[in-house]
Amino acid sequence: MTPPSEASGPVSYASSGVDIEAGERAVSLFAPFAGKATRPEVLGGLGGFAGLFALKDGYREPVLAASTDGVGTKVDIAAKLDKRDTVGLDLVAMVVDDLVVCGAEPLFLLDYIACGKLVPERVAELVSGVAKGCELAGCALLGGETAEHPGLMHPDAFDLASTAVGVVEADSVLGPDRVRPGDVVVAMRSSGLHSNGYSLVRHVLLEQANLDLHGHVAEFGRTLGEELLEPTRIYVKDCLALIAETTVRTFCHVTGGGVAKNLERVIPEGLTAVLDRNTWTPGPVFDLIRTTGQVQLPELEKTFNLGVGMLAILAPEDLDRALAVLTARHVDCWLVGDIRASSEDNGKVLLTGSHPGF
Repeated sequence: MTPPSEASGPVSYASSGVDIEAGERAVSLFAPFAGKATRPEVLGGLGGFAGLFALKDGYREPVLAASTDGVGTKVDIAAKLDKRDTVGLDLVAMVVDDLVVCGAEPLFLLDYIACGKLVPERVAELVSGVAKGCELAGCALLGGETAEHPGLMHPDAFDLASTAVGVVEADSVLGPDRVRPGDVVVAMRSSGLHSNGYSLVRHVLLEQANLDLHGHVAEFGRTLGEELLEPTRIYVKDCLALIAETTVRTFCHVTGGGVAKNLERVIPEGLTAVLDRNTWTPGPVFDLIRTTGQVQLPELEKTFNLGVGMLAILAPEDLDRALAVLTARHVDCWLVGDIRASSEDNGKVLLTGSHPGF
């Protein structure tokens, strides 16, 4: 093996592409944001090897719930537009909205950021979004990790993942076992695409149609890029308010797989959820994907939320109260269907009708 040339100088971690000082500067930049995303149960501050969270007294039989997820290829849009705070919000939403499905209140979240080249200002922008999301969800940003992967990732590329932990009383865990015939299904409108289906979005709008992310779209009232980066709505506090004031059987967070496939996860054997497409019109971004890529409705329905971000299954006598609670919280909501007895062995979802003007 030929020895390295002395003229090349000594080899260091920085010369291989990893800048430790940049990582330390990133921490100093995002610390003010992260410090706001806290709870009284958090012990210590940033910089420890592990985040500490003291579960206080007051629970009879606490059950911890945990969820892990990422943002997917939506990060490619963020990188192209050099705007990263909104996907930080997405990262929080994707895990805390999963936790609340079983009735759990999110307690804390840990994030992981991988990038080709660590630019402190970019990392700080990402974490500012994560911290804002934690504030909206009422949970603490307990810790995280930032990794620099030179040679494996493009210098402008990055990826995100997070894990959140919540708590719910054992006798208050929501789920399919609580669902009954005659229950009603209430839909809560999504803020847009949320964080699913972006591989198809990018293929149709950016690769095939070659649309400009900076181009203004009249139907959106803003640019295409701004629409595609609209962050996922965080429904946690809305759902917890419903639990406090109505008889909620369970929730369904609509992510990859669309309305039907996700709702099937909370429909028990012998029951069918019947939803009426006539009750809502998907937003214009879904119509743009449909018409531009000639994407058929079945493909759209199994890929996107099509305007429904969260579903609540409730006792029928609580329908009016549930709609009032959500409306007071500025959540666009409506009765979308009901639960019926079925001769089928397994729980299923039936979508009827057609979306107006879609």
